Amino acid sequence: MNNRRPLLAGNWKMHTTVMDACQLAAEIGKCSAAAKDRDVLLAPPYTVLSEVAHVLRDSNVLIASQNVCWEKQGAFTGEISPTMVTSAGGSAAIIGHSERRQIFHEDAEIINMRVHGALKFGLIAIFCVGETLEEREGDKTFEVLEGQLKEGLAGVSQENMEKVVVAYEPVWAIGTGKTATKEQAQEAHAFIRKLLAEMFEKSIADSVRILYGGSVKPDNVDDLMAQPDIDGALVGGAALDAESFCRIINFS
Repeated sequence: MNNRRPLLAGNWKMHTTVMDACQLAAEIGKCSAAAKDRDVLLAPPYTVLSEVAHVLRDSNVLIASQNVCWEKQGAFTGEISPTMVTSAGGSAAIIGHSERRQIFHEDAEIINMRVHGALKFGLIAIFCVGETLEEREGDKTFEVLEGQLKEGLAGVSQENMEKVVVAYEPVWAIGTGKTATKEQAQEAHAFIRKLLAEMFEKSIADSVRILYGGSVKPDNVDDLMAQPDIDGALVGGAALDAESFCRIINFS
């Protein structure tokens, strides 16, 4: 058991209308009230960011954007700036999600810029890493994770690492129904923590929260959260159902 405070994060991706989002947020807000020893976070679409933040204004639920630009403002059509996120009630941003890497071809340079932009304006950076099925089957998991971590966190100071959360999300387990075994997940998390100790220092590596993301569900969350280096979960589909996500929040 470690002293890191668990973080259960729900990524709603491109789902929910304003009405859907407000209703779902209200239900999650109620069931998270009893979760005093852990943090809960929701990342709704940009279009409902402020509405969800308003619904949860008196709760303990944190709000994040699903991505963030590195500039405060400017000619960046389709982007959202760190100050837009904070003004809408957000305090964090997901960066480098596998869908941004795979579908929208965001490269290491862009992702690193987004990390620095989030940190510069005081947001928590939830920085995602993970390998594809081809890379895992080719025994390249650790090589891929090392490259993504070193490139994505390049130039980040030790002080700013206090505002970084790492999310390990094997691409082959996202939205597929497949989940890394608890042993596979723990092995990857332990590698990430060891690498962070080499990149920064052991005390920082020991304090950084590393989340697991990849088909986390009510029936596997307890086993995953029992692993020594798994500090929480980045949940996709199950976060769109209040009952399922509440069970995940209240893992035992």
